[in-house]
Amino acid sequence: MPGIPAGFMGFLIVIFLILYFFSSAIKILREYERGVVFRLGRVIPVKGPGLVIIIPVIDKLVRVSLRTVTFDVPPQDVITRDNISVKVNAVVYFRVMDPIKAITAVEDFYYATSQISQTTLRSILGQSQLDDLLAKREDINAELQKVIDFQTEPWGIKVTAVEVKNVDLPAEMQRAIAKQAEAERERRAKIIHAEGEFQASQKLADAAKIISSEPATLQLRFLQTLTEIATEKNSTIIFPVPIDLIKPFLEKKGKAD
Repeated sequence: MPGIPAGFMGFLIVIFLILYFFSSAIKILREYERGVVFRLGRVIPVKGPGLVIIIPVIDKLVRVSLRTVTFDVPPQDVITRDNISVKVNAVVYFRVMDPIKAITAVEDFYYATSQISQTTLRSILGQSQLDDLLAKREDINAELQKVIDFQTEPWGIKVTAVEVKNVDLPAEMQRAIAKQAEAERERRAKIIHAEGEFQASQKLADAAKIISSEPATLQLRFLQTLTEIATEKNSTIIFPVPIDLIKPFLEKKGKAD
């Protein structure tokens, strides 16, 4: 350039190359990050966390996060084993356990895990009945986690949990389930009422046995009933008199005659 000495220009170029070298050679990896380094195309041991120095142009560093990743599985159309069509979505939790496998064994581990989760969701739920899908959610979640984790293990991925979030049923199926639940509640109410009647009849039978074995008990019960009636504001009280109470008087009168 005119007016700029050649020596000074060379000095600027050297400064620029030094800055480029340090900016390219020095990398800082966070605690949850690891660096997969390719040196002339070959993988060398994992770097990080902290300060990492690589050789520009010769080395290429790929950052890999070890934190747990959460992603939603889009709603999937599933036909259950009892031929009921439902829409189901889920959430998957996974993390990278082996950074080298996650980079070298699969092109995009996040996308691959997402796809295998969708296909597994349709496969596992398609083998289940609707009642199991609604009532045995924990068992289905465990089975999904086991299958997905087995398939992603060669990629260095650990699936820690899979949770089925929503199960959208057709409107006619929702009405059928509501009717079934109402019928179940009525059945339980009738059973409880019948059990109450049975227990009450047992108690009455026990009381009748005691009263029949002790005649005085019947008279005490009769007097108690009269006391309860007397507490009411009644102008006239009609009650039967047991024949046992007047029998002694009838016998005395017969002897007198």
